[in-house]
Amino acid sequence: MGKIIIALGALGLVVGGLGVASKWSQLGLLNSVDALLTFDAPASKVASGISFGPEARQKLDVWAPTSPAKAPRDVVVFFYGGSWNSGDRELYGFVGRALAARGYVVVLPDYRLVPEVRFPGFVEDGAAAVAWVQKNISTYGGNPARIHLSGHSAGAHIAALLTLDPHWLKLAGAPAHSIRSFAGLAGPYDFLPFTSDASKAAFGQMPDPKPSQPITFAAKDAPPMLLLTGSVDTTVKPRNSTALASAQSKLGAPAHTLFYEGLGHSDILMAIARPFRTKAPVIDDIATFFDGVR
Repeated sequence: MGKIIIALGALGLVVGGLGVASKWSQLGLLNSVDALLTFDAPASKVASGISFGPEARQKLDVWAPTSPAKAPRDVVVFFYGGSWNSGDRELYGFVGRALAARGYVVVLPDYRLVPEVRFPGFVEDGAAAVAWVQKNISTYGGNPARIHLSGHSAGAHIAALLTLDPHWLKLAGAPAHSIRSFAGLAGPYDFLPFTSDASKAAFGQMPDPKPSQPITFAAKDAPPMLLLTGSVDTTVKPRNSTALASAQSKLGAPAHTLFYEGLGHSDILMAIARPFRTKAPVIDDIATFFDGVR
């Protein structure tokens, strides 16, 4: 009971602090509240700060169900967003808990950020993380032949490129055939010309910007895709999801959009956390999609 009271008080700070506290302090508080409200969830962090490369930000965490399994579990690699210039895997435990509670082994990687790197540095890090997963995830009960990629915002952009442009995984020594599906939340997939400061900083140096756009690599043989977006997202407009889904569908590849009425860019992510799941059934929809992939 005490934990619930503390969580409700903290939840009030999350809601009341919107627009006052920084985005990252809000996420940290949201993650803490989610942890309090899901203290009895059948999931736990089983590895923390594992290096998948030599750089300081090339580290990842692993979450897994606490119940035993008769067979290796499907794996979800989730890349957080942050305009390619910010973010920290430790703020996203609520994503790891939510997906692990649904039966997946979940990997949350960090990656190098602007201005330390620009495109394709963060995509290369994403590929290196997936390569680590393929080689090591069986130690944590995961199936290296059944990896689902996911992410929010800039993280969805990274995951989409890894799904559609096989040369990134090939360069990292990771066979692309183990990627079973992609679920993107509010991802930028078709955002030329670069108009925001963040996109100019991350991609503006490219003589040819088309390789930075996931839609450039629309492919008939791509894994199934679920592209989720909020109807009032003004940060990454819903047209990104509809454009990629249309390009894939025209090629005969399975791709579907899912719109949440009244949700903005951050809302779709917050809805994964226990305190805000009444906003939209995001975690249910993602799990249903992954479960249906064969």
